[in-house]
Amino acid sequence: MIKLPACLVKATFISRPNRFTVIAARDGQRLTAFLADPGRLTELLQPGAELYLAPVTSWQGRKTALDVALLRQGDTFISLDSRLPNRLFAVAFQAGRLEPFKNYRELQAEVRAGSSRLDFLLREGKEQGGRPVRRELPPCYVEVKSVTLVTDDRVALFPDAPTSRGSRHLRELMALRSEGYRAAMVFIIQREDAVSFAPNGATDPLFARTLGEAAAAGVEIYAYRCHITLEAADLGDPVAIRLPKE
Repeated sequence: MIKLPACLVKATFISRPNRFTVIAARDGQRLTAFLADPGRLTELLQPGAELYLAPVTSWQGRKTALDVALLRQGDTFISLDSRLPNRLFAVAFQAGRLEPFKNYRELQAEVRAGSSRLDFLLREGKEQGGRPVRRELPPCYVEVKSVTLVTDDRVALFPDAPTSRGSRHLRELMALRSEGYRAAMVFIIQREDAVSFAPNGATDPLFARTLGEAAAAGVEIYAYRCHITLEAADLGDPVAIRLPKE
């Protein structure tokens, strides 16, 4: 679990002048906030949407003193911070809550793989007392993706905008898998109303096709929904994966 800032500011969405800037209103005052999510978010950032902004403690290198933290849609809180999924994965891993990776003990962030940097490298490490683990597992490369788009039938979709970077990461994972490593792509759905995950073929057919090829090549695909409140974010249950049929 990751605690959110204690003094979130409730505001109303007005506009998004560029990918990383949101204009909102609170008590007749216009507020400018940084948005750490480059996705389109068109289904979420509608005029009048309920936002929660987090004051920042340091202005160094910044143009605004606020970050967009959450959006509320009906009864569902949605995190709009694309930096959060990596933190959630790391916290859940260190707590031993990720079943597919439960036999790994060491986590290294930001690892070079081919022409890319992948989010994590997992290794067996050592047992308590410094003894090496008995079972030999290949190192596992993991790339984490943030998901915010969920359809009316509760399917989480990624991406919500074309992503050549996402397809490149999948190809890197496939190459690592062919060399004998474990490789996994983990989709973190930053809301709890999803019951399954699918690639967004209508928005990015290349990514959808590459995800299917990666799964066929042995790259592991996982998706987890999150429990989001005004106080904290926590990684929740895995959801079913729906890959396109050939």
